[in-house]
Order: sequence, then C-alpha cells, then structure tokens
Amino acid sequence: MKNGLDLGGAYGATLRRIKAQGGEKARLGMAILMWVSHSRRPLQVHELCHAVAIRIGSTNHNSDDILTLSTLINCCQGLVTLEKSGSTIRLIHFTLQEYLRAHPDLFNRAHSTIAETCLTYLNFQHIKDFSAGLPSDPRSIPFLKYSSLYWGTHMRIEVSDCSKKLALQLLDRFDGHISAKSLWNSINGQLPLYVGPGDKPFSALHCISYFGVAEVANTLIDMNRWDVNQEDGAGMTPLIWAAKCGHEEVVSLFLQNEHIQPDMHDSQFGQTSLSWAAEHGHEGIVRLLLGRKDVNPNSLSKSGRTPLSWAAIRGHERTVKLLLGRKDVNPEIPDTEYGQTPLSWAAANGHAGTARLLLGRKDVNPDSLSKSGRTPLSWASANGHEGIVKLLLDRKDVNPEITDTSYGQTPLLWAAENGREGTVKLLLDQKDVNPNSLSKSGQTPISWAAANGYEGIVKLLLDRKDVNPEIPDTEYGRTPFSRAAGNGHEGVVKLLLDRKDVNPETPDTEYCRTPLSRAAGNGHEGIVKLLLDRTDVNPEIADTKYGQTPLSWAVENGHEGTVKLLLDRKDVNPDSLSKSGRTPLMLATQNRHHRVVELLQARLPPGIQ
Repeated sequence: MKNGLDLGGAYGATLRRIKAQGGEKARLGMAILMWVSHSRRPLQVHELCHAVAIRIGSTNHNSDDILTLSTLINCCQGLVTLEKSGSTIRLIHFTLQEYLRAHPDLFNRAHSTIAETCLTYLNFQHIKDFSAGLPSDPRSIPFLKYSSLYWGTHMRIEVSDCSKKLALQLLDRFDGHISAKSLWNSINGQLPLYVGPGDKPFSALHCISYFGVAEVANTLIDMNRWDVNQEDGAGMTPLIWAAKCGHEEVVSLFLQNEHIQPDMHDSQFGQTSLSWAAEHGHEGIVRLLLGRKDVNPNSLSKSGRTPLSWAAIRGHERTVKLLLGRKDVNPEIPDTEYGQTPLSWAAANGHAGTARLLLGRKDVNPDSLSKSGRTPLSWASANGHEGIVKLLLDRKDVNPEITDTSYGQTPLLWAAENGREGTVKLLLDQKDVNPNSLSKSGQTPISWAAANGYEGIVKLLLDRKDVNPEIPDTEYGRTPFSRAAGNGHEGVVKLLLDRKDVNPETPDTEYCRTPLSRAAGNGHEGIVKLLLDRTDVNPEIADTKYGQTPLSWAVENGHEGTVKLLLDRKDVNPDSLSKSGRTPLMLATQNRHHRVVELLQARLPPGIQ
C-alpha cells in the first residue's frame, strides 16, 4: 500500500506472492485461504491443520502430512492470523473476506472440494474403527466434528461426482458410523426441546434429508433400503426434516414415492411436514404439501397449533396468504396451550402484515380471547406494536376496554405498565377508553407508569382532566406518588409534585409508610431532598407496623447520603425509638453500617458514647 496500491491491489499483490512460492507452499497457502474463507464456522487450529493435510480419495491419513501452525501461517504471507484466544484461525480483516468473495475464480470448486475433503476424512479406516463409540481422547480425531456437521452443507452448495461417490460410501454404513452420533448430538441441541438419543436411529435417509442434497437423496430413495416413513429419536421422518429445513427438491422427491405418508406427526412435537414448513416460512414446500389430498391443512401439533398458527407466530405473510387461500383452512382455531388464535399470535409478535391478512377475513374474530382472557389488542398493546394497535382500533367491532381474566388489565393498563408511550397515546385518543381503569390489584394506568418510571406516559395521563393521580391500589394502598418515590423515579416525582391534587404525604394502607419513608429506606437521595425542601412534608412520621421514621429506615439500610440529609433537619430526632425500642444508632450498630454510626455519634450530646 505504501507503493501506491489500494487495499484490493495490496491483497492481489499478496496473493500473487503466495502463488509465486511455488510447489507445496503455494498449494497450502491457497488451500488455507479457501478453508478459512468458505468454512461455515471459524476453524479450530487443529481442524485446519488436519483439513489441509487430507488427500481427497485416500483411505487413511499420514500423520507426517500434518504441518505445524507456524508453517501454515507462513504460507499465507500474513493474510491469516491466530485469534487472540489462540483457538481459531481467521482472515486478517473483514475486507479480505469481501475481496475473496468478489474473486470466486481464485478457488476452483471451493465447496465441493471441502465436501470431498470432509467425506474422505469420514471414510478413513481409523474413523470407521471408532464407530462403536467415541474415543477417550477426542483430540485424536480433531476434524470429526466439523466434517460430520458440514459435509452436506458444502455439498448442497456444490455437488461433484467425487463427493456423491464418497457420500454414498459413508451413507452405506451411516447407521453405525461415529459421524451419525456427532451430527445427531448437534441437531438435538438445535431442537426446541432436547430429546436424547432414543432407540430409533438417525438414518442415512434422515441425514441426507436434513442436509438437502437432492442428487444423493434420489439415489437413496431408489435403493429402497430405508423406510421413507421411519422415525428417528425425535420422531421425525426424513420428509419432516426436508420440510423443516426448506429443501424443496428433496420434498418433491419424497412426495413422488408411493409409500410416503406425508401427514405423519413427529412423536416429540406433534408437528407434520406441513406444520414445520409453515413455521419456517418455506412457501414452496407448503404449496407442494397443500397439493396433496392426504395432507390435512388444519393438523394440530401437541400444543394445538395449526400450520396457519405457526406461520402467523413467525410472521410469514406469503405462507399465511397461501393457507388462507384454502377454503378448508380454519383461521380461528385457538391453540390448546395458551388458547391463542393465529390473529392473537400475530398481534402479540408484531407481525402487522400477517394481522392485516387475517383481519381481512370475515370469519376472524378481532376480539378473540386467549385462556387468560386477553384479546389481540391486549397483546399488541402490551408489546408496543403500534401499527397493529391502530389496525385494531380502526375497527368498529373491537372493544378496547376488555379486561383479561388473569390480571384484570385493559390494553391501556398493559401499555402503561410496559412503557409503550405511543400505544398509550393511541388508546387515550379513544372515547371509550377509561384512563382510570383498575387492574385486579387496583392499579391505574398512571400507577403502573409511575411505579416503573415512564415519565412520558405519566405526562400524557396528567394532561387529561379526567385522570385521578391519587387513586391508591387495593393491594397495598399505595398511590402513584408513593410508588414513584419508593422506586426512585425522580422525574415522575417532580411531575406529580407539580400537581395541587397530589398529597406528598399519603401513607400506604399496608404499613402506613409515607413516600418519604419509602424513598429514605431505599436510598433515593434526590427524592428525599425534593420532599425535605417542601413545607408540607413531615420527616418524623413513623410507620404503624415497625414504628420507624424515615431516618430509622435510611439508617437500617445503610444509606449514608440519605442519613446526612435527614440529620441536617432540626425537626428530625436522631434518637427516635421504633416499636422494638431501637434507636437509629442501635440499628446502625447492629447492621454494621460504620459510616452511619459515625454520623449519628456526631449528633449525640457531649459525653454520651
């Protein structure tokens, strides 16, 4: 670059130097760059050392071919480096990855070469010898995991006659091969629920369906050695794996087989191929399966969800549209787990396009209730999905005041509790929305917003003449001001103190603690100062349960700054007694708050220890 080359020119010049090394060094240098730039995850040092040493088509490896890391890095003329962790190799900069992608001609058949290398390794005799179980030291087969997990991924991108031959060689004895166990362990970790190895094998047909290599799948199906409807440890058939992973060509091959049962449910999750395809938005596969008379478009999973429900949950609009185009698809089936309809799920997860499609149906109830009594508007409001809230509020048949049965909250209460300011504004613009609605615990929207410190929402509510900021909850008898003070929300406290109809001394009904007592006990100095600066706040009111003043609460919890503020007041008694007869000094000593002890001792009369 010092010689006037730009970054691309510098990379090009370095690549020419690698090739100019000639012989084995040039081969290794380019091979390493190919592996590092095309691998599906960062390669471990030992993985890379083994990978570049493998001779495609050989029956075993020669340990003398495995070179040291320093030798490999030197062959790349500085274009690869060891990660700081020391475990993986990477390109020196992301711009090099971009450069290599822009020059695909640098590597001849990269993905098929990697697939052939992985398959050669898995067909090595010493790897086959491990089929009975994993070795005691996995480091003796460092390339097993990558080759087992990714040979099919590379092969699906680029198939060669050689990789097909090697794949068939592996799959011929796959059921007992160690790579089958390695692959299954990895797949199992990606499932919604770990299912264990089970007693049903993850067969060769399952494997090729999972990877989606149609050329090999076609050969295996024609061999008729494997049951096309066989379940693996998770109860998944080869067709289910192909549908779940989006391999349309493989699905098409299975559907041409006369023995295929396309509507089988997996035994673990109870989902059919259509259900899995719909959940993952594989539109082409959904279309193929819907073209079969023996596929139920309303099949239920174990959670009671239909394919439409799964598509709505994930927001796959095109799949939802495809399913809604069928006259035999019921868009109102609630799941058995939560009782939510497809619209309810779309609203909860913020999929506005999907919600719009469903609301376009006359047979869809926009106020459908889940098991907890929550409407689609309730879910959308709680999660702040303003577009969907607006869609629903524009409908005359949507009731924005329905309270759920679990918590007794309206959509406005949910929005206020979760800080959804835009949604609160939309709801307050509705004439039929009560801004003082009460939850089961007796909390109003302003109570929730104040408790959680949502200043914008508190301001919106206070701007309404019909909002009462002094309604205490029925559970603890705490006002919005008390909750804001106790939780340390200074901005909300200031907003409420500006109101003439807010009493800064209203105690709760649980222990008769004042807002100052709660703020002091929790160490919220800014709020304590705000309250002490007022003439209508008495700093000596003790609660009725423990008989402790704000000073006692601050002392007990070791809030030094708050203690200082209170001790600076002449009307604060540093020797006030609680119901248990303990003074602030006794509380500080008992709790070993040494700095607070010193502050209190400084207030004692001379001669008293």
